[in-house]
Amino acid sequence: MKSIHANLAELRLQIRDIAVRAGRAPEDIRLVAVSKTRTLEEVEQAIAAGQRDFGENTMQDALTKIPALHATDAVWHFIGHLQSKKAKQIPGHFGWVHSVDSVKLAQKLSAAMSDSSLPQPLNCLIQVNVSKDPSKSGLDTEKVAPFIDQLLEQDLPCLNWRGLMTIGVQGDETRTRVAFAVLRGMLERCQQTFSLTHFDQLSMGMSNDYPIAIEEGSTIVRIGTAIFGERA
Repeated sequence: MKSIHANLAELRLQIRDIAVRAGRAPEDIRLVAVSKTRTLEEVEQAIAAGQRDFGENTMQDALTKIPALHATDAVWHFIGHLQSKKAKQIPGHFGWVHSVDSVKLAQKLSAAMSDSSLPQPLNCLIQVNVSKDPSKSGLDTEKVAPFIDQLLEQDLPCLNWRGLMTIGVQGDETRTRVAFAVLRGMLERCQQTFSLTHFDQLSMGMSNDYPIAIEEGSTIVRIGTAIFGERA
């Protein structure tokens, strides 16, 4: 069994090669190691191997690790569905939230950041359910522009809107590529329509489809199994 260090080294090489073949700069792609359900020791091994960004999808699991790693330079991304009542736990623990899909959640996040008096705004991505999968969270594609209009009407000074996120179609490469291409086009249209500074991030691609995501313009790939191995 390969070590986490070896897996990360191999994965970084693969990301670089895919990016170069796609005519992209490898440094424009951020690797988020999905550490959900992984142990503190496994995360520490990844940090020792130079990994900086980590993704968690439940607050309960995340808070068993993040406080113990405050002394490191780890950056934490909340990548799962976030209930608005748990928004108050984001400040001081997470620098990114990938799954904003309601004005209520945005309001709660901004209020929590304001109350925390943290100097940096929270980086937020809007989750889009491109495939219209009823089992997934996120906005339908036609609701994204009206949603951004609503956000810009709000006073949300503590949130930095960075881009869009989606999940591919499990086991269907063709539909996954289409979904990723749709999200890229949507980002480009949003950039033209709205005055949002640094709205340039596409969070798409996981262990089973990150090559397609990179080819289609992803700037953030969320990978767990290829780093940490299969879950027990």
